Amino acid sequence: MAEARYRWVIVAAGGLLGCVAIGAMFSLPVFLRAVAQDTGWSVTGISSAMTIGFLAMAFGSMAWGNLSDRFGPRVIVLAGSVILAVSLALASQVKSLLAFQLIFGVLVGGGTAAIFAPMMACVTGWFDTHRSLAVSLVSAGMGMAPMTMSPLAAWLVSNYDWRTSMLVIAAVAGGIMIPVAFLVRPAPAAAAPAHQTNAASPSAEMSTAQALRSPQFIILMLTNFFCCATHSGPIIHTVSYAVTCGIPLIAAVSIYSVEGFAGLGGRIVFGILGDRFGAQRILILGLLAQAFGALAYAFVSQLAAFYATAAFFGFIYAGTMPLYSVIARENFPMRMMGTVIGGIAMAGGIGMATGPVAGGMVYDAFGTYSYLFIGSWVLGLAAFAMAMVFRPFPKQPGPALAAA
Repeated sequence: MAEARYRWVIVAAGGLLGCVAIGAMFSLPVFLRAVAQDTGWSVTGISSAMTIGFLAMAFGSMAWGNLSDRFGPRVIVLAGSVILAVSLALASQVKSLLAFQLIFGVLVGGGTAAIFAPMMACVTGWFDTHRSLAVSLVSAGMGMAPMTMSPLAAWLVSNYDWRTSMLVIAAVAGGIMIPVAFLVRPAPAAAAPAHQTNAASPSAEMSTAQALRSPQFIILMLTNFFCCATHSGPIIHTVSYAVTCGIPLIAAVSIYSVEGFAGLGGRIVFGILGDRFGAQRILILGLLAQAFGALAYAFVSQLAAFYATAAFFGFIYAGTMPLYSVIARENFPMRMMGTVIGGIAMAGGIGMATGPVAGGMVYDAFGTYSYLFIGSWVLGLAAFAMAMVFRPFPKQPGPALAAA
């Protein structure tokens, strides 16, 4: 009974840790103008720290996930919290652009990566029922970052210089994340003997190397890559596209808010549907809807249409993301869950990194964003096709059945 109650503490801890970590990293766009004005560094140079951060998150996810399998999630999440807070503080004091890019990009991005895969793996192990909902709630907590940490960063930089503001963000991150990290406990399933865990999924004798070479893992990676590549372009370039349609910048920025609020609802609804109808089935439907949601942007030009499209698109793409962790838990042993989820997250991070570059190249080449949304539609259909060919591992008989 105590474990049944404590599993929701794990969910709350994961959501809070993700919210603060993601919010701290995404404070950079809020500080961008102030940093450029104070230092004279180019906007491109400062923004590249964010690109480096995305790559650090992508490639760090699998490494941190593997370490969490070996040493448990608490020590990894704690290490990531310390790295994140310290690196933000260091970044606020550097005097050169290169140092800023390396510290903010590599260390802040790497510290943030230590939160996602270990916490998602931990949460999936705590739940046999309501697993999709639990993972979605953690994801929803992360989705709260633009509505909590970003306004705090905006208020700080409006009243103080950017260095002081970033130092405060570092203190907030450390002050919240480090104590919360001590609430994290390994899932009971992780401590049970191998023959008693995940009996209905693949053989407990499967090695990590075998899992990473399996078609199931590779297909999940490719699906998440195409999925994230589908929505990264529209997410990054929607505001610029709206401005080219004649919509004032302030109104165009509000499209993001609509997308973000819709995403919170999408995470919860998809979690409930995943528990009821199966995570893979809901993911497939969501990926198909996401593809056409991306394409819909090519046909809108008025603010009301942008709002409607953003609400639909945000609801769908945010809802699909937590389901990958659920499918991983249903198909791979718990003892390697951090590595598996980290690998899937790595592929998604690389997919996210394609959107900003691809969108800019398309606009520079054709003078319109329409082809970006058409390309996103094609990528979305590729994600849908990959999910359709995924086949779960054959079910294994439980101990009692095998003995009989």
